[in-house]
Amino acid sequence: MGINIFSSTNPDDYEILIRKQGDGNYASYCPQLNMILYGEAHEVVLEIMRNKIDEHIFKLQDNSSEND
Repeated sequence: MGINIFSSTNPDDYEILIRKQGDGNYASYCPQLNMILYGEAHEVVLEIMRNKIDEHIFKLQDNSSEND
């Protein structure tokens, strides 16, 4: 069974879950991308994950325009 990566180009369709794992340890998870990131602050892991979502959407749009 393979992992299906989400193919929506709407950033609002992507969830970002953040968990504090102790002092200065945070994890950010996006189930639609099956990706987890770690950092030292809530804002940091949130921003990095938003950037990863934006990169993913850009790649989807770029691949879509190549196939037109």
